[in-house]
Amino acid sequence: MPRNVPRETSGNAGADTVHGRRTDLGRRIAARREELGLTRDELADRSGAATAYVEYIEERAATPGIGVMLRLADALGTTVAELTGGTFDRPPGRSGAARNAQLRELDEEECHRLLSMHGVGRVAVFTPDGPSVVPVNYLFSDAGIAFRTAMGSVPACADGADVAFEVDHIDDAFSQGWSVLVVGRGRAVTDEDEVRRLEAEAHSLPWAGGERDLWLVIAPTRITGRRVVDPEGGPRGGPAEDPEASGGGGSPAGRQPPD
Repeated sequence: MPRNVPRETSGNAGADTVHGRRTDLGRRIAARREELGLTRDELADRSGAATAYVEYIEERAATPGIGVMLRLADALGTTVAELTGGTFDRPPGRSGAARNAQLRELDEEECHRLLSMHGVGRVAVFTPDGPSVVPVNYLFSDAGIAFRTAMGSVPACADGADVAFEVDHIDDAFSQGWSVLVVGRGRAVTDEDEVRRLEAEAHSLPWAGGERDLWLVIAPTRITGRRVVDPEGGPRGGPAEDPEASGGGGSPAGRQPPD
């Protein structure tokens, strides 16, 4: 990548910078671009920026001017506040519904496809103190929903119990989203070969950190899903239906540390 890519700067952009390092702004732009299935060339074409500059913003410290930020946000079907992290602590779903919004049931194949993207979901369990819902990093396989936690933690209450698990994606820019609900029986994984297989398939370590060596699997007895769609399509740069999620990046669960 060229080191002499010119940088537009503006104190109004609100982007943190660390020389020579990828910033939160770059990560958010890259994640949003990938959600929409765009290449850097395509984003550059839509925003009127050079491809090398898009790469520079995503990979290195940069402070784009507000004009560049507005064009990038428009091309990505989002807002400057979303790209700069200004809405990080706010729950999604604040924008108004599309005029012709519809709720569509998802078939089993689509539910499986959305679950297989992995990331962050929420597991609902009964504890001695009552019902509780906590976020977890998970993976989806033939066995069902698998996640790691610690002995004695809230998610560990899923062992031997009937539980529910949900993963979703909310897109404020498009006023769209989807959710998939899994209901089933939880069990602790004790077979060493199965544990090694799950360790090999895991896409990430638990965000909450610490020693979380207990694997649990939820064997589904029922999988259902729904999607909010706008038949007339979304803003420029977005699909008619909400973009696919990669991990729970837009998921409400992704806004708090998973257990």
